[in-house]
Amino acid sequence: MIRMQERPERFGLEAHGLQPQADVYWNLAPAALVEEAVARGEGHLMASGALACTTGAHTGRSPNDRYIVEEPSSSGNVWWGKVNVPLSPASYAALKVKTLRALERRDLFVRDAWCGADPDHRLSVRVVTEGAWHNLFASNMFLRPPAAALADFHPDWTVLHSPSAVADPATDGTRSGTYIVVHFGERTVLIGGSAYAGEIKKAIFSVMNFLLPSQNVMPMHCSANVGPGGDVALFFGLSGTGKTTLSADPDRPLIGDDEHGWGEAGVFNFEGGCYAKTIHITAASEPEIFRATERFGTVIENVAYDPVTRVADYASDALTENTRSSYPIDHLGNFVPSGMAGHPRNVVFLTADAFGVLPPIARLTPEQAMFHFLSGYTAKVAGTERGVKEPSATFSTCFGAPFMPRHPGVYASMLGERLSRHGSKVWLVNTGWTGGPYGVGRRMSLAHTRTMLTAALHGDLDGVPTRPDPVFGVAVPTAVPGVPPEVLDPRSTWSDAAAYDAKASELAAMFRANFDKYADGVSAAVRACAPQG
Repeated sequence: MIRMQERPERFGLEAHGLQPQADVYWNLAPAALVEEAVARGEGHLMASGALACTTGAHTGRSPNDRYIVEEPSSSGNVWWGKVNVPLSPASYAALKVKTLRALERRDLFVRDAWCGADPDHRLSVRVVTEGAWHNLFASNMFLRPPAAALADFHPDWTVLHSPSAVADPATDGTRSGTYIVVHFGERTVLIGGSAYAGEIKKAIFSVMNFLLPSQNVMPMHCSANVGPGGDVALFFGLSGTGKTTLSADPDRPLIGDDEHGWGEAGVFNFEGGCYAKTIHITAASEPEIFRATERFGTVIENVAYDPVTRVADYASDALTENTRSSYPIDHLGNFVPSGMAGHPRNVVFLTADAFGVLPPIARLTPEQAMFHFLSGYTAKVAGTERGVKEPSATFSTCFGAPFMPRHPGVYASMLGERLSRHGSKVWLVNTGWTGGPYGVGRRMSLAHTRTMLTAALHGDLDGVPTRPDPVFGVAVPTAVPGVPPEVLDPRSTWSDAAAYDAKASELAAMFRANFDKYADGVSAAVRACAPQG
């Protein structure tokens, strides 16, 4: 096997400040990366052909260890606060030296890739990793340029990924030994102290979210697919709400799994792959994702398996509930090769309501859509972030607050303008609990959710009578073929109606309190959409 390219890229690692002391592997094919990962003890080959790897102490993102360097290109444009935490240029400089020195002592794997299927809004990204399996992850998740493009590749952005580099909070200005730092002026991302691969893709997603609004493109944390008639549907929601599951529809080719832009020509995917949750996945429940997960070239993260048979146990949460598979989008049988499509006919907001009081499906007015987009209510699902052991109510503006560097109003205004211009219908879908809150009720039936969504996307609910939810004000269909009528009325699924009323009132108050921070920046009509319970 060729260990290194005979001719390194013209834009070499020295341009990033790196002076490697060991081997450098440039853009190895997936098969070569799997061989390297197994030979180095980074992972094990499963009976399915997938590569199983573990991420150590970090089995999810570390949002409290994410920083943006405060410098001229960012200081006046970033919405600073708990999510977008500033880091001084001096601290960044020290962390960069620490990252570079850690990388230089090891064999390195370089991945040159694209982010953004639309050539007019695409970033060239270079990812430098210590591990072969992290490089395979980057190969799966980003768009893979043809050989001709790689021959003269010049990165717009660089990710330096070094799990072995650990920050010193006393001197580096960090909260812990882990750091994810974005420097917009230097167009560089530093990742240290964490082997969780998801930090790589989410860091570049944050970069796109900062850059694209100035190009009149709305960046979105959503899945997207398209029907036989060219009708595009968007699925917004945080991890665990069903974006990947519900957008992987055998009758609707997938545009992309997680990150998209909505520009003048329509919707385009940022990525070249999918990063799916695999806890409790089966061939019967999610056939498309299961088949893609059980293939050579896929990386499965923190999934338990039989050490003798090398058969994965997707029901096990021995390491974490946030078990994942990373695979190129062409592992799916039904996808849009170009990663581009037209303007959305339907927009779906997914929420995993841990209170168990939101209806399973409802139609939103444009004003209600703005309210719920800014609110971004869902539940944090166990394992998605460090320290989260069970679902808990949360509000994540734009359904992706950890990745939105600009003020939420920037993204909300872009959404509202596009909904109005293109006449997109908006649906609120609860994939969370019914019959009671988490711990008392039960998770919403996936079969029922699929049936309701199919009816909505096909236009079958357009003429169905609706009733206004007495607390949340949204329009709830009175009937959906194939779904028991009582499922559509969350109050009727509770054994104690008074307990439902109290819990709904509690959640309504949380909505109103959370929205206070956005109230001054929206119209009276949007403010009036707050729950009244």
